[in-house]
Amino acid sequence: MTALTSPIAPHQNPQGIVIQSANQRDAEVAQKTVLAALKTLDLTEDVACFTETVSSTNLQLVLKKERMATWMPDLNTFDLCDRASLKSRTATDDLAREIWLTLLASPVAWVFPGPEELISAIRMRQFIVQAARKTALNFHTSEAERPTECWTYREETGFTVLPGSPLIEALIKATQPEASGMLYSFSCYRATEYILLLAIAQEAQISNPELLASLQKQWETRAVMSGRFHEVFLHETGSMEAPLPISYYIPGDRVWFRNPDDASSDVAGFEGSWVFYLGGGQFSNFWQRNKPFTLASKCVDVYQWRNGTRRDANGELQMDEELVEQLVDATMTQPTEVERITQRMFRLRDPKGVYAEGGCMDTSRESPRWVRPDTTDIVLPGMY
Repeated sequence: MTALTSPIAPHQNPQGIVIQSANQRDAEVAQKTVLAALKTLDLTEDVACFTETVSSTNLQLVLKKERMATWMPDLNTFDLCDRASLKSRTATDDLAREIWLTLLASPVAWVFPGPEELISAIRMRQFIVQAARKTALNFHTSEAERPTECWTYREETGFTVLPGSPLIEALIKATQPEASGMLYSFSCYRATEYILLLAIAQEAQISNPELLASLQKQWETRAVMSGRFHEVFLHETGSMEAPLPISYYIPGDRVWFRNPDDASSDVAGFEGSWVFYLGGGQFSNFWQRNKPFTLASKCVDVYQWRNGTRRDANGELQMDEELVEQLVDATMTQPTEVERITQRMFRLRDPKGVYAEGGCMDTSRESPRWVRPDTTDIVLPGMY
């Protein structure tokens, strides 16, 4: 559709992409901007556009019903590339198409304050996927290291970049061995923070240089980490009360696979696994990047943690990662066992502290906040 003629019923359950506009004219400008972006990817015929007028005029874009039925039945995005003949693992435009299509098919509204934020959000998701595919690290829960030519460490500030060391370059050197010639030690959670920060910084370089300068200053002063990082930089979509569909993922989503085994979840670093959805049915594998996880192999990996625990000389519970790898490799040669484990694990997780019939699948996904100069909702904490 190219005209804003189909009204949305007030209070209708939202879905797809919603762009907030102050009036009809702004909505029409937003539509032209979005349709131009879709046209470059040959997607205009797959999209329906609507307007909603309550307190303002919003533009809504959704994937047409016939495309949904063919490409993403039951909101299963794992098989989208096969069904839509996309090669998003190797073709940049197809990765962009996969991101657009999964956003347009969303069962909840992805709301943006303008079309420019939507364009930035899609570009950041591309940056996340591209960086996650290149990232290779040594897994460690209690040790960490960074390239000394651009990073330094103090307990009170965490890892900070040396003055004059560009943040983007420092993040790439810390996570991508082609840039540094080294594999550095990370936890999976911290690794995802670096990839998210890299994507935000790369987009800021394009669309908000002032934000990039602020990020540079922040990381020269004090790192933003863990819960504070989540609060400052990320939007979370879905919840235990309103979970996203179990098979619905957008490339660039940060995803948590929970360890549903009570005993092995007591091993530090094995409470769960943080990864990115890469598209095409694959999840990132920072430790063996040439072997990205499928849903089945990730379920088997987390499942076998229960069989890889041992006690060290001090009686502390540890994970024998070599044993886990052997168990996973052996299991993946047994289709019946893979199916059994996947069926057990491919369930929404139990609430925190509960270990019952839930699986390893989380109810929410995480993605970067807005970054454009007039609409960014990133507020850096400074010297907190």
